Amino acid sequence: MSKTLKTLTSAALLLPGLVVHTGQAADPSRANINFQYTRYQEGKRDLLGTRSDLNPIMVDTLHGTGGFLLTDRLRFSFGYTQDTWSGATPIAMTPFASTAGNKEFTRILPTGEVVSGASPYITGIEDFDHNLDPLRQDPIAGRVVDPRSVLVLSTASPETRKQGDFRMGYEWDNAVVNFGGGLSHEKDYKSSYGNINGRFDFNQKLTSLKWGGAYTTSDTSAILDHDTLSYVTPLAYNGQIDFQDRLRILRGNRQDWAANIGLTQVLGKNSLIDANIGYTHSSGFMENPYKATTVIFIDPDTISPNPADSIRGNVRAVLEQRPDYRNQLAISNRFVQHISPLDAALHLNYKFSFDDWGINAHTFESDWIQPLFEGWTLTPRIRYYSQSAADFYQPYLFSNQAFLKTITNSAGETQAITYDPRKLPQDFASDHRLASFGSLSGGISLNKRFARGFELEAGFEYYTRASAFAFGGGNSSFADFDYYVANAALKIGLETLNVNQIGRNRSASGAAHDHAAQHDHTFIPAGIMFGHTLDKAGDIMVGYRFMYARQTGDILRGSHAASDLEIVNQACGDLVLCRFAPDYMNMRMHMLDIMYAPTRWLNLMLMPQFMDMEMNLRPLEGRPSLAPGGHDHPGTPHATGGVADTIMMPLIKLLDRPNHRLHIGLGLSAPTGSVDQEVRRMAKIDGGIIHFDMQLGSGTWDFMPNLTYTGSHSQWYWGGQLYGVKRLENQNESGYRLGDLFQASTWGGYRLTNWLATSVRGVYTSRGSIQGDFNTFNARIGPMDFPHNQGGQFWDLGIGINARVPSGRLVGNHVAFEWLQPLRDDFNGYQLERQGALSATWHYSF
Repeated sequence: MSKTLKTLTSAALLLPGLVVHTGQAADPSRANINFQYTRYQEGKRDLLGTRSDLNPIMVDTLHGTGGFLLTDRLRFSFGYTQDTWSGATPIAMTPFASTAGNKEFTRILPTGEVVSGASPYITGIEDFDHNLDPLRQDPIAGRVVDPRSVLVLSTASPETRKQGDFRMGYEWDNAVVNFGGGLSHEKDYKSSYGNINGRFDFNQKLTSLKWGGAYTTSDTSAILDHDTLSYVTPLAYNGQIDFQDRLRILRGNRQDWAANIGLTQVLGKNSLIDANIGYTHSSGFMENPYKATTVIFIDPDTISPNPADSIRGNVRAVLEQRPDYRNQLAISNRFVQHISPLDAALHLNYKFSFDDWGINAHTFESDWIQPLFEGWTLTPRIRYYSQSAADFYQPYLFSNQAFLKTITNSAGETQAITYDPRKLPQDFASDHRLASFGSLSGGISLNKRFARGFELEAGFEYYTRASAFAFGGGNSSFADFDYYVANAALKIGLETLNVNQIGRNRSASGAAHDHAAQHDHTFIPAGIMFGHTLDKAGDIMVGYRFMYARQTGDILRGSHAASDLEIVNQACGDLVLCRFAPDYMNMRMHMLDIMYAPTRWLNLMLMPQFMDMEMNLRPLEGRPSLAPGGHDHPGTPHATGGVADTIMMPLIKLLDRPNHRLHIGLGLSAPTGSVDQEVRRMAKIDGGIIHFDMQLGSGTWDFMPNLTYTGSHSQWYWGGQLYGVKRLENQNESGYRLGDLFQASTWGGYRLTNWLATSVRGVYTSRGSIQGDFNTFNARIGPMDFPHNQGGQFWDLGIGINARVPSGRLVGNHVAFEWLQPLRDDFNGYQLERQGALSATWHYSF
């Protein structure tokens, strides 16, 4: 295949909104590391005038891939994806806007207590004529009935999914074989998968035959929302529901087998065609456990023979039921044409898929890849999609039976009889994704390839989903909405960078020297930030930093364990008794380090962060009794995740001698992380805004000064750092300000070889308590919800290992790991004991 066509083919994978699977976008002839961030954001749904404060679905995704040649023919690739979902999503639709949910409600409990909140109630009583058309005028309530269909939304705490995969590939002169696998994990859904694929080239590599197969097994463990108990009925699944810690968990297993075959043919030096056919067989639990269908139950015993009389229907929501299997076939074709006068490429794609659920789908795509100047490439894109509805899709159902009926038996005893699920259709669903609809989208991406072998890319695509866009018209206009996808990516070709770097070194000194050593005069423990500087003007460093911290064990007051009774009575202040305490908390941080040296003495750093956290609560012994109408739900971790604060840091060299270096950092942290994360707003009883430690940022601009010294002699190296954080604002948008921070570190290490070293570090940290408090509703159920239970003084010991690649294809890559073990905690107030923290870093300088 010509170089031009290879470039055009790979360029199709650089479109906005696409997350490329491991190895697909990588040139197999070189080592590479890629990072991508994606934001998916839905627009507000049309609720026909119903007031709703629920935010639409938003997804933040962090995606990283890497690939390395282990030998000339053996390649290893890996990938990691983490996405966090938050916001409101449709759980059902109701055929009557007047009974739709998403409204503020007030309930009076039997005790007389008034409870308020926001709820997607579907239940209600509606009146129909004998043609089952809703009466416009309710004779009982004296109100006008709006018969239009409307979605019912539900929201929940943010959830994070993590996926890791790998691929091993071997290449012959005219063939390639790859095999791989991976795991995907989220709170209520786990899957594992394996795959194998390959390619055979013949006809002087002008023709390629592609093939592949995959297997996936998935387990659902859906916690049925306790807030939906009164209106979503799972009766048909009672045999699949387990009870654990007073939670109802719906379990199911699904298996998917897939196979595909394709052919790529080069038609000439400027064009190629690619055709593929794929088959997927799925079986098992195919339902979405959070989707319901509105069912109007009509008791035949209450129907009057007089056609002038109305018929009363009981409107309820029932969990959807889908077939236990699905067979899908997809046929796709792609044509690529190089436009020589413009040095551009046109990609035309068409895909047709159909299945035994009755869904026929058409996808048309067109991309124009236009190189501009000095490494810039602009790619506009347009896409159209249309599908027919599933055979069992129904917006709502009528059932000729009572939902709940009381009868008297022959002994004079009364008995409550619930509806019979067998009298409903075998399969039914009102999920709008199974309806007939179309979508139209347009997007653009901009790519800049630098001479040193790395690329930056940004993309944006806007979608409109509309029932009217479907071939022949759709049947789900109530579900129409818009959304967009935006992304940014960094792509690093390591081998290209090495070749360019050696060339720069030869040009500068007349001979190549150790590239791995030129940027690193000493190793730095992985837990130290802002510890590196670059040597020469024009140098660049790209790195990745991961940190994991865990807290579990006792609740400490100061340095001493507190009893549950003490926590209940004292940890939440004088006016509130605690009911819960943290059982464990996990925090994970992903950070991208980008450094540039405009001069020899000044380095500029940009450090965007992505963070996720989870906390599980336990009930305290001796806690006050539950309020009437309330509910406990231990055993369900609260999770948050997404973009955290962004650090901008200039580093200024104060001393730069062969064995002694000193630099100062005067950075700022921008409040890009959210501080209004909430625990399920569907019922305010559950908590409102989430705990302080679970927010994604500080919410304030922060000053981050630091001073770092490093030294070395022979095989020994050492250093120290003073680091602080000063909050520059009185409070954030949620009404509080995190405490200031001071940290002092000192370390020493020994080089075991020219590529491996170990280190020991001592750390002292002082963190102030929170000032102010939440200015919006918080449930105040435990010590983690009170400002005085924040901060303290901490002593830690770090054990680390550092390694670098001194030669070969991966020369210049550095990795480091450090475990930070707590030695002593002295908390302010009552806080969960720390268990330790792991830091891992990778960086590459060029």
